[in-house]
Amino acid sequence: MTTANAASPTMTTTVHRIEIHRRAEFGDPAADALRREIEGLPASLTPRSVDCAAVYLIEGAFTGQALTMIAHELLADPVTQSPVIGAAAVGADDVVIEVHPLPGVMDPAAASIATAIHAMLGGGDTPALTVRTGRRYTFGGIDAEAGCELATRLLANPVVHAIHTGPYHPESFPVGHQQPFEVRDVPLCELDDPGLERLSRDAHLFLSLDEMRAIQSHYRGLGREPREIELETLAQTWSEHCVHKTLKATIEYREPAGDSGFSIRDTAADRPGHSVGDDGRVRIQNLLKSTVAAATHQLMADGLDDWCLSVFVDNAGIVGFDEDTAVCMKVETHNHPSAIEPYGGAATGIGGCIRDIMGTGLAAKPIAATDVFCVGTDAPAEIPTGCLHPHRILGEVVGGVRDYGNRMGIPTIDGGVWFDDRYIGNPLVYVGCVGVMPRDLIEGDARPGDRIIAMGGRTGRDGIHGATFSSAELTDTHADEFSHAVQIGNAITEKVTLDAVLAARDHPDGCLFSSITDCGAGGFSSAVGEMGEKIGAAVRLDRAPLKYEGLSPVEVWISEAQERMVLAVPAENVEAIAAICDRHDVEWCDLGEFGTPDRELVLHWGDVEVGRIAMEFMHDGVPMPLREAVWDPEWAAREAGGDDVGVESMRAIGDVAGVFDMTATLLGHPNLASKAWIVRQYDHEVQGGSVVKPFVGPNAGPGDAAVIRPVPDRPRGLAIGHGLATGLARDPYVMGLAAIDECVRNMVCVGADPDRIAILDNFCWPGCDDPRNLGSLVRAA
Repeated sequence: MTTANAASPTMTTTVHRIEIHRRAEFGDPAADALRREIEGLPASLTPRSVDCAAVYLIEGAFTGQALTMIAHELLADPVTQSPVIGAAAVGADDVVIEVHPLPGVMDPAAASIATAIHAMLGGGDTPALTVRTGRRYTFGGIDAEAGCELATRLLANPVVHAIHTGPYHPESFPVGHQQPFEVRDVPLCELDDPGLERLSRDAHLFLSLDEMRAIQSHYRGLGREPREIELETLAQTWSEHCVHKTLKATIEYREPAGDSGFSIRDTAADRPGHSVGDDGRVRIQNLLKSTVAAATHQLMADGLDDWCLSVFVDNAGIVGFDEDTAVCMKVETHNHPSAIEPYGGAATGIGGCIRDIMGTGLAAKPIAATDVFCVGTDAPAEIPTGCLHPHRILGEVVGGVRDYGNRMGIPTIDGGVWFDDRYIGNPLVYVGCVGVMPRDLIEGDARPGDRIIAMGGRTGRDGIHGATFSSAELTDTHADEFSHAVQIGNAITEKVTLDAVLAARDHPDGCLFSSITDCGAGGFSSAVGEMGEKIGAAVRLDRAPLKYEGLSPVEVWISEAQERMVLAVPAENVEAIAAICDRHDVEWCDLGEFGTPDRELVLHWGDVEVGRIAMEFMHDGVPMPLREAVWDPEWAAREAGGDDVGVESMRAIGDVAGVFDMTATLLGHPNLASKAWIVRQYDHEVQGGSVVKPFVGPNAGPGDAAVIRPVPDRPRGLAIGHGLATGLARDPYVMGLAAIDECVRNMVCVGADPDRIAILDNFCWPGCDDPRNLGSLVRAA
């Protein structure tokens, strides 16, 4: 490759624009796909022609020769594409619409291109540069208003994108500015109950009145008001997302006498943590501990403790695979973020599960991914204000999981989709990851004196209040109110971070860190807060690498910016960690030290203390409520729509003449129809461990479950499957049994041993402030 001087001393920094177009003789797949999406829209929104192009805005001081090199040798495929420096001419009957990420939104392609330009033009001698990407759409035969309407419906999400009419070529990029530094106290100690509730909502804390009262009492005892960063820390730590307050609450459960179905009251005597009062109410001490966890621990006591190695204590559950190896799995939902920005919500959902696997024990290697989506149908009767069309949501959540998994080199090998218009306002986006690890590295704890090492992505405003947002009820204003809670992931950053973590784990001198976790919900506040729970931590927030200037200490502390891991590293190993990070091109920083004299979390910005919280109050101070739950089968039947989902469609089949027509109608139902268009987008072969793949048999029919080989040189497989039974919502107890039954049968069909099947369940439920909703959850648990 030729080289060129990037700049001369007399050149000034400016924004250069490069477009990459497809050569006409090779066709334009992106334009063809967009035409298919446009089909069925009103004639006024149907263009005569469509052309798509990639746009790159590069801010820097470059010679013309350097810019030509970037365009022709780096950005354009010399066979199928042609570059334009500047903007291509716009035809007289054409309109150009461009979609670009908003300032501050993660732009993964831009980051990779900036790195490539830096390497192409001489590395260390290259002047500072910034890259932004976008897409240009040239529509023939429609006006700008129609073009913007098309962009709004199909191409852009106002939460993360800006729509421009005409080629967008700014003179410079916006930059952040340093905010005036202040340590802000929040007046709380003298508030009455309505004031506490108003503060909780207006500050996006989403804490209950009892929780706000507990905080008020604590700070009254300290004789001072809480600082803003302390209040935010408590809100993240006490959020439903992080602490699972509903599942850990004490429940008083009522059910009708003489109910013909399964009775919790009649079986309470045989259940740990259950007791029946004189009035027939069942009191359940800690719903999770007395149901799912109790059953698991009983099985372990009966002889499975040599197989169930770690449950309910880490980022993922761990079971034994063979004498040397363990496997772990994590599944979570990213429902609220995916309702607002489906692509980013799903991508960061699977990215977070992958990091949970990386942060389990002393780090596991991700080897497989899975997903289940519940969305509205393609033709809903109505789409409420503030909701995206289900077709768009499904396409983008698939794209988010696809791009993140494929780019990280993790096979997505199992999944499912369920259609029901009751998911229009709040789709369910389940994502999961499976990992493999040495059996002797399943535990780790931070030690006093360990350095707090953060590695991976930089910190920005994306994801702020993600934990509290996920704990709130979704409304039609959330897209505007919580756009800052939406994140866009960068799989390449996570991949190099994974490589660095595994290199540190497998170092010739032994694992270089004592403990590891990811910056998930709550960011540094949850990661450092959890790791330092038993010993305290002193944190220097000003040392965190930032995406841009202007972040306050509070924003740095609670940001959920993606691709960040936190490690507890003995001081003598920091130099080796730094060398590994340098080798893998991973940013890292030393945020402080684990261990404080009084087991406190102490936060500094420079030499100024900005926060101090007792770990005991932070982790044990949240009041666990006594909650009322009522099982009302008649109400549940009405909520389920009278008939189970899909039954109306199935009954209609009876009017179709002939078995073959009936079969075709059945197979055409969206819940039965082929999902090949989704599965074929996922790489299920990468890593070379897939044995039973998503499609099987001579005609490539859908398989029941997947089988992978976690350890390449051993003839032993791991089956992965799922079950879903939302159509049986009339009785959640039956629904739970049916989901487990389906999953187990799928697993057995691919050879799984029924005595060695670990079930990972996940509860997505309507607001449990309604006792009837909580009653149905109790039956499911």
